[in-house]
Amino acid sequence: MNEPQAEMLRPLRIGDTAPDFRARTTMGDKSLSDFRGRWLIFFSHPADFTPVCTTEFVAFAKASADFDRADCALLGLSVDSLYSHLAWVRAIEELFATKIGFPIVEDPSMAVGRAYGMIDDNAVDSTAIRSTYFIDPEGLVRAITTYPHNVGRSVAEMLRLLQALQAVADGQKVAPENWHPGQELLSPPALTTNSMTGRSDWFCHASGKE
Repeated sequence: MNEPQAEMLRPLRIGDTAPDFRARTTMGDKSLSDFRGRWLIFFSHPADFTPVCTTEFVAFAKASADFDRADCALLGLSVDSLYSHLAWVRAIEELFATKIGFPIVEDPSMAVGRAYGMIDDNAVDSTAIRSTYFIDPEGLVRAITTYPHNVGRSVAEMLRLLQALQAVADGQKVAPENWHPGQELLSPPALTTNSMTGRSDWFCHASGKE
């Protein structure tokens, strides 16, 4: 595996360029840059064959058509070996009649996990990681979420967040609490006193509907 091209001197933040890397996956060698031109959700899980991770992967697989419609690829990662990943994918298919149609990266050296801030530099294992990075078509990180190893993510919320990020990507609108496609977006806040004067349409007259 080729390690990320540049080490991050600080934790990865929203607005940063996602560090590129090339690694073996369950679908052949992949680079992060292979996904440029479309949205990508890059997510880590602590270990294969664990109960929480298995429920997440089944949910990802069942929602794959929704992510496809949003023109978003999925890319998983854990420190387990490629052979473990392949065995786990096969077990999920046999036990749950669910096919995992996205690649899973092996990261036995934890190089990718450390570059992304998923794993502390002094960590000896990956038990603390359940991180998710929402990466736009230009390769910029637009959102980051982190869960503890013993709590699963909500795939429905990940899809909602992706759709909200896409809806406001042009910078002309903002998304209110629990926004879903088809609901109104809001006008951005006023930036000067003059633009605030007499303005009461930031909520009542939203920017439009998606």
